[in-house]
Amino acid sequence: MKFAVSLPAADMERAKAWYASALGLVPDEVTDFGDAWYVIDGTRMQLYASQFAGTNKATAATIEVDDVQATVDGFKARGVVFEDYDYGEDFRTVDGVLTAPDGHKLAWFKDSEGNILAIAPA
Repeated sequence: MKFAVSLPAADMERAKAWYASALGLVPDEVTDFGDAWYVIDGTRMQLYASQFAGTNKATAATIEVDDVQATVDGFKARGVVFEDYDYGEDFRTVDGVLTAPDGHKLAWFKDSEGNILAIAPA
């Protein structure tokens, strides 16, 4: 069994441009329907046109990395804006990064379509 991530986009051209500039991703395939498919470390991610893009108020997808802080810094350098959350002492971001009680770091940002993406340790 294998999973693929599907993310909605209200404006496909804007979304493809954002993923290229902010995350350095270029579609591996664009279907006849206009869906853009990316292959990232063996996982497939689909961007598809939808009027409901950005309406999910929870994390839509998580990017697992070896170094969360280095990834956040790299994405910030490309213009990605990180979300700040404050849900009490154990769940509060500082400069867009949450350090969990166990020491793990996590971060969240929105793509051009308002989808919430997370960065977490692999």
